[in-house]
Amino acid sequence: MRNAFIRGLTALAAKDPSVVFLTADLGFKLFDDFAARFPGRFMNVGVAEANMIGVAAGLALGGYRPFVYSIVPFATLRCFEQIRNDVCYNKVPVTVVGVGGGFAYGPNGPTHHATEDIAVMRSLPNLTVVCPGDPVEAELAVMAIGEQQGPTYLRLGRAGDPVVHTTKPDFCLGKAITLQRGSDCSLISTGGMLPVAMEAAELLRGEISCQVVSMHTVKPLDGIALRDCCRETQAIFTLEEHSLTGGFGSAVGEWLAGHRMQTPLHSFGSRDSFLHVSGSQDYLREASGISARQIAQTIRLRMSETALA
Repeated sequence: MRNAFIRGLTALAAKDPSVVFLTADLGFKLFDDFAARFPGRFMNVGVAEANMIGVAAGLALGGYRPFVYSIVPFATLRCFEQIRNDVCYNKVPVTVVGVGGGFAYGPNGPTHHATEDIAVMRSLPNLTVVCPGDPVEAELAVMAIGEQQGPTYLRLGRAGDPVVHTTKPDFCLGKAITLQRGSDCSLISTGGMLPVAMEAAELLRGEISCQVVSMHTVKPLDGIALRDCCRETQAIFTLEEHSLTGGFGSAVGEWLAGHRMQTPLHSFGSRDSFLHVSGSQDYLREASGISARQIAQTIRLRMSETALA
């Protein structure tokens, strides 16, 4: 997703001279072309993420549209106060870009695991939270963010994320994308779990008819898509590479309760604990019970319970 992001940002910067890019001592090789094409619009603030947010807020108040970039825990948790007070309070068009959502930086250990950021960031007033499902969505998300006012959090994967969309979908912030129709249950994913949702649906093919939806915008949620899933299928399963506490599944549960929907909900996500191991993203997904195989197995069980109810 990183390459898709910089492609989208480069295209946006070519159209909009107010776009500037700040990084906290990361990604120089990746951003060399951007820096060369747009002199004076690329800034390395060093390992000082909180300062980076303050600088970005000042630039935004001066008429610029800053994108700030770091690894998810450092882009969000380290400078949460500055995002809250400098960016969201002033409702300025700063986009906080977090790379490495979930277990993308798995070998680096728990300091680099990003499993709390959706919960934290969606609690902030005025902030749009966007979690693209694949590189195609990531590139389109950058262009869509460039068209809106106000602050945004853009949560990306890392490198080598699978491409799911074979053609460019219609992409609009706050509007989910349905990739596959189904009649038994809805698999609604956010972020890098979209390929896992598609794989789980394929594992269940012939047994359970799965509708697959990419909810790339966590805040605001697409209430129309959620209502359609409740009307068209018997159960909803949410998928996220994030803690079950306060994340995407919690947001969907809040929406269902608030709109008095009776559709059963089961959320897949990481446990409310630290993983005291390091390893590949796939290894850590398996350890957290969110591999495609484990998800398909649980869906079989839950859907059999629904049929018996």
